[in-house]
Amino acid sequence: MNRQLKGALFVFAIGVFMAALDNGIITASLTTLIYAFDVSATWGAWTITLYTLGLAISVPIIGKLSDQFGRKRLFMIEVTLFGIGSLCVALSPNFALFLASRFLQSLGGGGIFIIASSYVLNTFPKDKQGRALGLIGGMNGIAAILGPNLGALILQATGSWHWLFLINIPISILLLLFGGRFIKEEEQELVKEKMDWAGILFLTTAILSLMYSLTLLEGEALLTSLLKPTFFTIFLLSVVLFIVLFQVEKRVGPDRDPILPLNLIKTPTFRWTLLLASFSGMILASVIFIPGYIEQYLNIPREQAGFWFTPLALASGLGAGGGGTLVDKKGPIYTLITASLLAITGFLLFPLWVDSLWQMAIASSFVGAGFGMMLGAPINVLATENTSEQKGVALGTTSLFRQLGMTIAPTIYAGFLARSLTNVEEKVSNNLSEEAIPAHAGGSLFLPEGESLEDKDFESIKSTFKLIEDEKLRESMLSSLQQVVGSGYNGLFISSLIISALALFGTLRLRRLRKHS
Repeated sequence: MNRQLKGALFVFAIGVFMAALDNGIITASLTTLIYAFDVSATWGAWTITLYTLGLAISVPIIGKLSDQFGRKRLFMIEVTLFGIGSLCVALSPNFALFLASRFLQSLGGGGIFIIASSYVLNTFPKDKQGRALGLIGGMNGIAAILGPNLGALILQATGSWHWLFLINIPISILLLLFGGRFIKEEEQELVKEKMDWAGILFLTTAILSLMYSLTLLEGEALLTSLLKPTFFTIFLLSVVLFIVLFQVEKRVGPDRDPILPLNLIKTPTFRWTLLLASFSGMILASVIFIPGYIEQYLNIPREQAGFWFTPLALASGLGAGGGGTLVDKKGPIYTLITASLLAITGFLLFPLWVDSLWQMAIASSFVGAGFGMMLGAPINVLATENTSEQKGVALGTTSLFRQLGMTIAPTIYAGFLARSLTNVEEKVSNNLSEEAIPAHAGGSLFLPEGESLEDKDFESIKSTFKLIEDEKLRESMLSSLQQVVGSGYNGLFISSLIISALALFGTLRLRRLRKHS
């Protein structure tokens, strides 16, 4: 690999890390932002939701535009948009402008990963593509994991939420300078047809309505929220829009380039690759719950929980790099099988074995190595097989499905935790009975009349139990809470294990299809 390609890879890796970091980094300052703009927690959550929506909308469109106008040009535009969006966010005088700026920022950040992956697949030597994609994918995963901890560090060091976004400005400028020097516009056959503006409009509104409907789901009452009129109406609207989109794309004239790769979607191997992409997103989403597991089940203070997240972050980076090398040597299918088995092992260890920090570090390292291998090279290589000039749109569609997986899964996972807390009073009563402590000594005795433990979250319940003066009673009730929350996390890890097993099955099915295609 020559100096120019190494320089381009470095620029892309930093760009991907910067864009992926921004959604995770803001979670550390969410409470601060809510206080600064004097908005409700519901409105505060839109700082994350809107960024996620913007990413989902932009990835397939930027993928298509990069095929039409060139990847270097689109990369420079994306970084510029991200930098301007970051500046506008930091200088926002009110919450409405803050949200609008976040959306602009997401439109800039959404396409960087797609452009980087597509550039690698078009310009790097075949035997180096896996390692390069592994590095880029690893940056994506590590940023998602480290985001909250880095956000807390910046907030603590500067004392101002503005620096969470101002820090992007010099990085964006450096990316533009080094990108102009090292990224060469590859010799690709640019698409000459006119843009499919009708397709872009329907795709954007369909994705927007689908993603928004998914944010309305409630983990603790999933079935109930599925039947709520608001969710049902918006979800139905997204289905109708996707149907209209498919009909519009079928009728696109020869003078226009369709936004939706119908020829790829009709291919069984590509459809299975999209399914694997969604599974990889769901597996990645499970990782964000591990700090809570460390704090709530293993009883590690919140300020130390981030430190114990380090083994998983390191393992994901090593997994991404190792997965890329494995793709170069053994191919994407072998790599995905290995990744799935690692993830299955890790998720299986959590409910069956983990009872201490060192055990958690080992189990989380298996999970990190597994999803690190999945994120970068193998799925992207599979998605772009036999796509010729459609690599950008193929990668964009794949990233969209990964994003859908990351959006759906947290609602399912959170449901296990929320439902487990509804069993606290029953568990307390059973444990008190087994330990021969009078039943009236626990539970609702410490709550105002009319209140129930089922109405409270984990922190509130724990704080209530800690107020109990009798040491034996206090320890029994805190132990009950730990057992209950442990069962909730076990449900989360088992569901993640099932998803990893489905990814393994999908990979084996894809291997069979590739042999006969």
